[in-house]
Amino acid sequence: MGRAKIVVVGSLVFDLVAWAERRPQKGESLLGTDFGMFPGGKGANQAVQAAKLGAEVFMCGRVGEDFFGESLIANLKKERVDATFVIKDKETTTAVGCIVIDKEGDNSIVMVPQANMRCKTEDVDRVKKIIAQSDLLLLQLEIPLLVDIYAARIAKQEGVKVILNPAPARDIPDELISLSDIITPSEIETQILTGVKADNMDNIKKGAISLIKRGAKVVIVTLGEKGALMVTESKDLHFPAYKVSAVDTTGAGDAFNGALSVAIAEGRELEEAIKLANAAGALSVTKRGAQPSLPQREEVEELNRGQRPFLTE
Repeated sequence: MGRAKIVVVGSLVFDLVAWAERRPQKGESLLGTDFGMFPGGKGANQAVQAAKLGAEVFMCGRVGEDFFGESLIANLKKERVDATFVIKDKETTTAVGCIVIDKEGDNSIVMVPQANMRCKTEDVDRVKKIIAQSDLLLLQLEIPLLVDIYAARIAKQEGVKVILNPAPARDIPDELISLSDIITPSEIETQILTGVKADNMDNIKKGAISLIKRGAKVVIVTLGEKGALMVTESKDLHFPAYKVSAVDTTGAGDAFNGALSVAIAEGRELEEAIKLANAAGALSVTKRGAQPSLPQREEVEELNRGQRPFLTE
């Protein structure tokens, strides 16, 4: 397997994180136990994870001309992600995520998109040649939908695989679904996208099948501590999660998607790729912060050994 080459078109967010015994109720002020500032954003997180697993990664997105933006670009470079195509937008500020994490490691997030929502198709044009030369394009939904669709069209024209992480969930056209080789919603995102309540495995499977009917080729539903469910036209497989002690679940889905992209870009079989992605997601929840928690290649490969999927009932 050669070194994977991946383009990520997506978001960059500076995360302000507070830890507390529990998350506050409506109208409540609560004393926290700790605070941290971390580089984040689904696009940047997934790019960093892919780079940590050995891929050559190019990030396309926007930040503001401010301290947060400079910090995000500096961190991408530190993590060996090519930030040439990250634009500093003078007309706005960098996106910020406000995150509260409880003692169980579960989080609530308010993300203010700012520069992310000023991404344009012209930004993608700047990285068009790189997309054509890459193995895979990775997308999320924290930038304008038009930009995602435009990037996916370019990738398809060039015969480049597309993975769409439809997060945060919102209505998306069938065109974007059909342009994607793999779609990776969470349980709740599957419910929002399909209207099928994700309260048990059968219903989650039904939701995934409805996405297949809308043009999806492969749907991989991430299930948190329950692992992941892969659904295609011909089969479905449940991949159990690795047992770890969760400290901070922020970025677990991004670890999964970054690792999945690397494995697919390297030419691994889909089932093996999902196992690797599950291992990365599990390891990421054992440390604090989105990008600081993303695991290295050797950690993921070690945890990945020996796990097997099984047919759902």
